[in-house]
Amino acid sequence: MQLDTFLHHLHFSIDEIMPNHEVDWKDAPLPYKLYRNVPTIPLSLEIPLSLSNSSTTPTLNEIGHYLWYSFGVTQLCQLNSERNVLRRSIPSGGALYPNELYIYLKIDDYPDGIYHYDAAHHRLILLREGNFDSYLADALGNRCNIHDCFGAAFVSTMFWKNFFKYNNFSYRLQGLDSGVLIGQLLECAKQFGYTNGVYFQFLDRALNHLLGLSEGEESVYAVIPLSTEPETNWFHNDYRENKTVTSHELLQQIPPLAHEHFVRSKHVGEYPMITKINEASMIESTAHFQTLHHEEHYQHNAYAVQLPKVERLSYDFLQLCKKRYSPDADFILTKWDAAELATLLQEASLSFPYYNDLDGKYANENARVFLYGCFYNVKNIENGAYAYNSKTHSIQPIRYGDLRYPLQSSMTMDNVNLFQVPLCLHVVGKKDYYTRALGYRGYRIHQMEAGILVHKLVFAATAMGMGGHPLLSFDTNSCDQLYGIDAGNETSLIQIPVGAYRARNWLKGVLHS
Repeated sequence: MQLDTFLHHLHFSIDEIMPNHEVDWKDAPLPYKLYRNVPTIPLSLEIPLSLSNSSTTPTLNEIGHYLWYSFGVTQLCQLNSERNVLRRSIPSGGALYPNELYIYLKIDDYPDGIYHYDAAHHRLILLREGNFDSYLADALGNRCNIHDCFGAAFVSTMFWKNFFKYNNFSYRLQGLDSGVLIGQLLECAKQFGYTNGVYFQFLDRALNHLLGLSEGEESVYAVIPLSTEPETNWFHNDYRENKTVTSHELLQQIPPLAHEHFVRSKHVGEYPMITKINEASMIESTAHFQTLHHEEHYQHNAYAVQLPKVERLSYDFLQLCKKRYSPDADFILTKWDAAELATLLQEASLSFPYYNDLDGKYANENARVFLYGCFYNVKNIENGAYAYNSKTHSIQPIRYGDLRYPLQSSMTMDNVNLFQVPLCLHVVGKKDYYTRALGYRGYRIHQMEAGILVHKLVFAATAMGMGGHPLLSFDTNSCDQLYGIDAGNETSLIQIPVGAYRARNWLKGVLHS
């Protein structure tokens, strides 16, 4: 199958690439990676409920807290006697968490090197000892002064971790899940006083080699350097003479790793389309790195509804990490007002801009993904479908009416009752997924940016005492028609119902005293 056809089917005709198969839960992989026979460094289990002022020199304790709030195991749900589900602070498709988190650290009292964050045991696994500033800088195209950073986080995807359930559809989830994790890493870094930025473009094989990953099994999706210096000092900083570097050159500099890890699945199936598109997305030379020119998205609309001016939300982010919840059948319909809608949309949009290599040296306030929504029962806002314009803080009407029935009809699963949801939001992006500009890598980057916006939206809803449930179980064609974008180069990437929810009947305990 051609890769363009594969990407089209992923969004518009998923049945074409989904074979009939029954999920073998008894042979499911672990939702985390377990290394064997490698040095470990335990991290403090005294996780703080609030943060004091961060030091200018990060310590191992502080790094441990950062990793736990970013991607640590925070909940154990006992569904039945045979199956437990581990949950983290962020949502993930099917709670399968296909990502793994690695970190390059240079801190006092511990060896410089490449570590894996073992979420199951809250510890670091030393994979490769040494200083790799020069190697990492070269792999990033010398666009980062890594000497001014105390480390860098690597977000990878282990393909089998969610392919075993979702088959080829897993590729769409892998990009979105990676984006949500990136959003969490960025926000947690801000809480700890770290500066950061995201590199989507790097020499894939060089970084997979550095981490010891088998590219047929796992691959790096993003690199996030961490520093206590201002971004302007180190991010996208050509601190040495521009030169072209290739993966082949870097592979010769360090030996391969051969660490053993445990998957649990006795049978690991093949996923030829995933490996094919992953290989096609790889960059072999820094000469292929680029920045994107921003295109103005919003058109003036004479019928635009100006939203009220509202203050930014004030909240304790660490408490939100504990409270975040994805309702499904427990949504309850409540009345919203225009100020609440304005607060939600403004918070998600204003918290989105971040440093990344596609925009160059400065954080671009013009996002490549947008918020559309179908609103019902919002005071002073007529029921209907709207596009949010963050520049003017207004919503532009597309069609009027109670759209809950067409939304519910477009659901491919019956896990959420949209008749009980006042706001059904969609993250909208380009239908070509930036593949014309960035090749097939553009698809996963576009999905990751959608995931980052999902993160901002879900946590903004949580801060308002609401719940948001990111889901892909909707018919893209139907939703695009609702918004009148089906004939153009835009499409709905993910759906997020937002609203109040009733408390569940469950027993909950906490380990914090």
